[in-house]
Amino acid sequence: MTEFTKVVLFTDTDGRARFRAEAVALTQGTPQSMLSDVFASEGYQLRTSPVGFCSQFHCTGAPQWCFILGGQMEIGLQGGVSRIFKPGEHFYSADVLPDGATFDPAVHGHWSRQVGDDPLVTLFVRG
Repeated sequence: MTEFTKVVLFTDTDGRARFRAEAVALTQGTPQSMLSDVFASEGYQLRTSPVGFCSQFHCTGAPQWCFILGGQMEIGLQGGVSRIFKPGEHFYSADVLPDGATFDPAVHGHWSRQVGDDPLVTLFVRG
């Protein structure tokens, strides 16, 4: 593998959250251990959410990676699109409120919820 797929949750030009995939080149290391460049980060935060957790629509406060460590997390967007992320999966959450906008839950952001029988355990890495 010479690239890593970065799933990005972002704010599009119309103010709505969407998903896209970006390639991250793995050009460092050796053929047995391919690495990306080193990226800066501002810290990390662990979170656990109980069975039944569900948020309202909201925007990401600051861009951050979200890695699913346990359980499953569903992310829902305006218009009914959603994705479920399982342990070992990730996304880069960058759906911040557009400059000058006032939050409108009918337009902006995403919701998240725990899915399945196990509590949701996540690792957020600011970057």
